[in-house]
Amino acid sequence: MMLAWTIYISFLGALLLLLLPKGSVASARVLALLTAVACFAITLTTFAQHRTGEMLTVVRAPWIPSLGIEYHLAADGISLTLLLLTGIIAITGILFSWNMEHRAKEFFAFYLLLIGAVYGVFLSYDLFLLFVFYEIVIIPKYFLIAIWGSTRREYGAMKLVLYSFVGSAMVLIGLVAAYVVAGAKSMALGDLARFPFPLHFQMWAFPLVFVGFAILAGLWPFHTWAPTGHVAAPTAASMLLAGVVMKLGAYGCLRVAMTLFPLGLISPWGFHVLGLGSWRDVFALLAVIGIVYGAMVALVQKDFKFVIGYSSVSHMGFVLLGLMTLNQIGLSGAVVQMFSHGILAGLLFAVVGRMVYDRTHTRDLAALGPMNLNKAIPFAAVAFVVAGMASMGLPGFSGFVAELMILIGVWRAFPLLAICVGIGIVVGVAYTWRAMQKAFFAEAGTESIPPQPPLPPITLPERLGAIILIGASVVIGLYPQLILNVIVPALNSPLFEGLRKGSWQ
Repeated sequence: MMLAWTIYISFLGALLLLLLPKGSVASARVLALLTAVACFAITLTTFAQHRTGEMLTVVRAPWIPSLGIEYHLAADGISLTLLLLTGIIAITGILFSWNMEHRAKEFFAFYLLLIGAVYGVFLSYDLFLLFVFYEIVIIPKYFLIAIWGSTRREYGAMKLVLYSFVGSAMVLIGLVAAYVVAGAKSMALGDLARFPFPLHFQMWAFPLVFVGFAILAGLWPFHTWAPTGHVAAPTAASMLLAGVVMKLGAYGCLRVAMTLFPLGLISPWGFHVLGLGSWRDVFALLAVIGIVYGAMVALVQKDFKFVIGYSSVSHMGFVLLGLMTLNQIGLSGAVVQMFSHGILAGLLFAVVGRMVYDRTHTRDLAALGPMNLNKAIPFAAVAFVVAGMASMGLPGFSGFVAELMILIGVWRAFPLLAICVGIGIVVGVAYTWRAMQKAFFAEAGTESIPPQPPLPPITLPERLGAIILIGASVVIGLYPQLILNVIVPALNSPLFEGLRKGSWQ
């Protein structure tokens, strides 16, 4: 099965990059791009062949037999959709880093190490293996931000790593407890999902593992690493952070916490606190607060990149809320939103970080206005308008399909919360419009100061990267069945039996 090679090729590419002679910048770029393209080609081929969306074993070999731990890779429709997203973001991130000169081979080596580990998380069927890959992701993430970042990069990198490790520790405690309670025979997802964990155990294990993963998905109030991390990271790393790494958290919530401990999510506590009677109510409320709060904070930011950073928190709130609806349309919408947000956030960070900041050396919206950027770099203005409209939910783009599905699911599960989400969407339109206007289309009253010297034009790799991302969003926006045909069968598979029995609507 070819899918495992996405991990091996990425790691091999990282190793080869480190062996290149010093100063070979052009070779490093080409090697990184070829590696990313090869991995994407493998993912795309498998996606085209595997149209059922059911679980597909990739590799299975004993690893630590005495503990029942295996090197077990498998993929279903949900994994395949996210593997496809990882492939697209990997290629475009390299295209947007084509100007990287400072320690280029180390940069691309860390980049490919991160990509390989992300492929590993999405492919792991053994939960110990998933945890190992999940931890590997943290290391290159730290170095990419701390060495090549900008604003307060050491602070941003350290905060991101501390939050990640706290989340990982919570996940590890939950997984070890589940392993021991289930008889310490196997760490395979299917075996643990079938085991009937006692209700009192699920009641504490579910929130522990769910929050551990949700920290990385930007769940309010554990989201504060996200805007600072995004702003500090270099363009390709912030594309990866928003596009793929935040999806690891959401994927863990669905694949591990909700699959292993469905009763912990659904069962009522037997008492009410502030009108909340179960963990499902709590996390649905936190997701809605994240949507509205992220949008409100983005609305008042002066730094262009912080606007996109907080918008990511808001859009990830949609994913977590979709998971809490527990109905098929809401859950499928959450997976489509993971894909859609990955593409659109990647594009927004590319425009702000690479096209605008690398040329103007400022992210202050007030300073960008007088530069007349819509005339100086028209391609960047067009790309931002398209990405902004798509993330607002303009029909014809992936964001519309995802948010519509989640809203229908929320309306069925929590009618009152659907109204609050509506407020978040309206504020989302406002902050996108405000950023667009202030950065690219300043009012006629402001004095126009053309930048001196004139800004360099948008390069071919940047144009190519933007076109790939816009194309991906349009394809899913016009024909969502392309990924829904594999996502829905995956949600109907035996793995999610516990959730379906409990409260599937």
